[in-house]
Amino acid sequence: MAHFARLDENNVVTQVIVVANKDTADANGVEKEYIGAAFCEKLLGGTWKQTSYNGNIRKNYAGIGYTYNADIDAFVPPKPYASWVLNNETAQWEAPVAMPEDGKMYSWDEETTSWVEVQTETTE
Repeated sequence: MAHFARLDENNVVTQVIVVANKDTADANGVEKEYIGAAFCEKLLGGTWKQTSYNGNIRKNYAGIGYTYNADIDAFVPPKPYASWVLNNETAQWEAPVAMPEDGKMYSWDEETTSWVEVQTETTE
């Protein structure tokens, strides 16, 4: 089984479907993305790109709302905060400041562009 993502005019993923291997393979049984994409286009219209759960294709599994970035041939999740920057190697957004690695829990504060320790309640 192969997975394909439908892209809108802005390369945003609007749908992800599963396609049978027979609908993605050539006469020799070799899977080809262009065959699967053509199958999806004929069936449902639109533009399609292959994706994979394990990230072997286009770095991230495409989810609805993700964007296909042709420059790095990757599906990129929605940007979580305005200050975060895209790591082109992983196609993941990263905070401009590394999260502390002291074993505590933190959440991102966009207003101060810093990590804030999450206070947890203790029960006695």
